[in-house]
Amino acid sequence: MRGEPYATTHCPAYGARVNPSTNPTPRWLLYGATGYTGVLIAEEAVRRGHKPVLAGRSRQKLAPLASRLGLDSVAVGLDDMRGLVSALEGLPLVVHAAGPFVHTSEPMVQACLAAGAHYLDITGEIPVFENTFRHDAEAKRRGVVLMSGVGFDVVPTDCLARYVADKVPGAHELELAIASTSPPSAGTVKSMLEGLPAGNLVRRGGQLQPWPMGQGVRRVRFSDKERTVVPIPWGDLATAWHSTGIPNITTYLAQPAAVAHALRFTFPAFRRLVAVEAVREQLAKLVEARVQGPDETLRQRSRSQVWAEARAPDGRRAEAVLETPEAYAFTARATVRAVEEVLAGARRGAFTPAQALGADFVLSVEGVRRMDLPT
Repeated sequence: MRGEPYATTHCPAYGARVNPSTNPTPRWLLYGATGYTGVLIAEEAVRRGHKPVLAGRSRQKLAPLASRLGLDSVAVGLDDMRGLVSALEGLPLVVHAAGPFVHTSEPMVQACLAAGAHYLDITGEIPVFENTFRHDAEAKRRGVVLMSGVGFDVVPTDCLARYVADKVPGAHELELAIASTSPPSAGTVKSMLEGLPAGNLVRRGGQLQPWPMGQGVRRVRFSDKERTVVPIPWGDLATAWHSTGIPNITTYLAQPAAVAHALRFTFPAFRRLVAVEAVREQLAKLVEARVQGPDETLRQRSRSQVWAEARAPDGRRAEAVLETPEAYAFTARATVRAVEEVLAGARRGAFTPAQALGADFVLSVEGVRRMDLPT
């Protein structure tokens, strides 16, 4: 950022694992390990000294990755509850990286509750967050942590939401915006396709409400420049409500101005199209065949940004931004850090990342800095 005009907080040193003396080689289950993001998480885990057991449906896909990384693997489907519980025997935690999570999360949550294992996932899907929260009482009884959204969805936004909310006690409005230039992976696109029929959403008076796509376009100042942003149904419509208690929440995505304003005309027809299940299935097959996600060069060079503002009825407000590594690179790093924190003894129950780990957790992820904007 030119000239460092804002108060800046950098991440602390990104060094040893949490409690390395008591758990020198953490072992846990990584389900969906052969997907685009699963591979990145597996590689980051090994870099950090972990020994996750790689899991998924296909033994043929798992074997080469397990051999390359020197890890154990187990092939088991999500429709095999007995097999999932057996795979978890002796393992304290699962990272679930197989989407779309609206279809895959609940079986793994049930397996974790049955086995007494912690559950973490990398979803950004609002129905999945709400479902995870519904298991809070049982998670407490079982003595486990259930935490959805430990990647770019939603660690940066959740932590920044909590940060600005803590600065404005009694805030009644929260706005969050994301700017990322990375192309999505196949898994991300398929999850988006599953959520499109539900349409756009905001939170008003504590309740999720429909919102016309393309309405509410505005400009937001990130750390480098102003960008046009448009409201979208980001996961924080669920998580920020739990993390902050703020009743009115809008989440935005940075888009070229022409695209943002055109959405009100183009989105309704596309939404009707993808509401047909057969159409979604065909589009998902096309995505699987053609969408690759960002390559290593882009993951290393690209940066993502998050902006947040909390406002109170009396005019008090706080505004801040985060700069993070590229979204998928961030997800791998944040997921392994969340594993370390949970294994170190996070409180039990269903939580958002900021609830369980605090607003500053994001600063423990390599390559992150936070800036307070002048109000």
